[in-house]
Amino acid sequence: MTAVTSRLLPRADITAAARDYLRTEAGGAVLLLLATVAALVWANSPWSDSYTSLWDTHLSVQLGGSVIDESLRHWVNDGLMTLFFLLVGLEIARELSVGEYQDRRAVVAPALAALGGLVVPAALYLAIAGVDGAEAAGWGIAISTDTAFALGVLALVGPRCPNRLRIFLLALAIVDDVAAIGVIALFYTDDLDLGALAVAGLLFLALVALRTARVSNPAPYGVVAVLLWLATYASGVHPTVAGVAMGLLFASYAPSAADLERAEMAGRSFLSAPSAERAREAMLSLRTSVAANDRLTLRLHPVVSFAVVPLFALANAGVPLGGGALREAATSRVAIGIVVGLVVGKLLGVVAGTWCALRLPAARFVGGVRWGQVTGVASVAGIGFTIALFVTDLAFDDPALQQDAKIGILAGSLLAALVSLGVFRFLSARGGLCLPGDAPRELPALSAIPDPD
Repeated sequence: MTAVTSRLLPRADITAAARDYLRTEAGGAVLLLLATVAALVWANSPWSDSYTSLWDTHLSVQLGGSVIDESLRHWVNDGLMTLFFLLVGLEIARELSVGEYQDRRAVVAPALAALGGLVVPAALYLAIAGVDGAEAAGWGIAISTDTAFALGVLALVGPRCPNRLRIFLLALAIVDDVAAIGVIALFYTDDLDLGALAVAGLLFLALVALRTARVSNPAPYGVVAVLLWLATYASGVHPTVAGVAMGLLFASYAPSAADLERAEMAGRSFLSAPSAERAREAMLSLRTSVAANDRLTLRLHPVVSFAVVPLFALANAGVPLGGGALREAATSRVAIGIVVGLVVGKLLGVVAGTWCALRLPAARFVGGVRWGQVTGVASVAGIGFTIALFVTDLAFDDPALQQDAKIGILAGSLLAALVSLGVFRFLSARGGLCLPGDAPRELPALSAIPDPD
C-alpha cells in the first residue's frame, strides 16, 4: 500500500445528504443551461429591446423615510441571490459538522486545490489585462467555479467520474465560494457605512442568541434575517454576504436518542387519541428532532436550484453578440484574461494545489481516484458562470467591459467543459493516468475500492 493510499478516508460511501445535494445540483444545471440559452437568444433576437427594458425596470420599496430603488436585475442579484449564498453557508456548515469533511484532515486537499485555483487564474488574468486601469478590477471574475454547471458536466461523464470525485469538486467549490464571498466583501465594496455595519453585527449576534437558546419557531429568525439583510445593504457590504453568515450559524447534527424518544411518544399519543393539540405536539417534536440546517436545506435547495439561479442566469446572461461584439471581445484583454484564467489557470492551479496537499502528512483524500481524474475535475472547475457573472456586475461600470467579460465567461466556461469531457474520454480509453514521475505515490484505481454506484 502506498503512502497516499494509507491516508485514504476510511468510509467507502458518501452521505445520503451529499447524494441528494449532488442530484439537485446536477438537475438544476439543466434549467440553468436552458435559462442561459433563452437569455442569449432573447438578447440577440428582434425583441432584444424588451430584454433590456424588462431587467432595467426599477422597483422601489419604501418604509417610512427609507427607500430602496433598484432595477429588477439588481433585485435578483442582491435580493434573491442571498438565498443562493444562504444555501452555500448551510452546505459549508453541514459538510464540516456531519458531512464528508468533518474530518478536518480531509479538507486540506480540496482547500489547497481551491487556493491554487484562485491564485493562478487571478495571476494569469492580471498578466494579460494589466494591473492598472479599469480592466484590472476584473481579476475576481476568473477565480470562481459554478458548482451546478460543473456537476452537470460530470453527470455527462457518468461512471468514469465516481461520486467521491464529485464530493471533492463540491468541497473545492465550497472553499472557492467562501473565497469569492471574501473577495466581494473586501475588494468590491465601496462607501462603507460603519454605523449600518455595526447594526448588522448586532443583528447577527441576535441570530446567534436565538440559536443558542434553541428557539425552534422560524418567525423570529425570519424577522431578524430581513433586518440583517437591510442593514448589510445599507452598510455598503454586498447583502449576499449576510446570507452566507446566516447559513454558517446552523450546524447539522444527527437526532439524539432523547429527541427520537420524544417524537415517538408524541406520535403514539396522537394515535391513541387524535386531536389538533396532539397533532401539533407531534409535528413540533418531529421538527425539532431534525437539525435546522437539514430542514432549511430541504426547503431552499430546490427553490435555489430550479428557480433562483436560472432566474439569475436569465437576467444576466443576455449578452448581445452581434454588431462586432464577438470581434471586439476576441481582442479584449478582459475577455482573453478571463478565458485563459478559467481554462488554463483553474486546471494548473487545482492540480498543483492537490499535488502539494498530498505531500503533507496531515492530508487525506476522498479516495478511489487517479491523478488523471483529478485533472478532469481541475478542468471542469474552470466553468465559472454564476459567481463570475455576479462579480462582473460589481467589477465594471462600463457596459462595454461588462459585455467583454460576459462573452469571456461564456467562452471560457464552454471551453473548460469541453476540455474536461475530453480528459475523461481520454482516461476511459487509457484506463487512467498517473502524473509523470509520481508512480510510487499513485492514487489507487477505481477497482481497488468498491463504489456503490
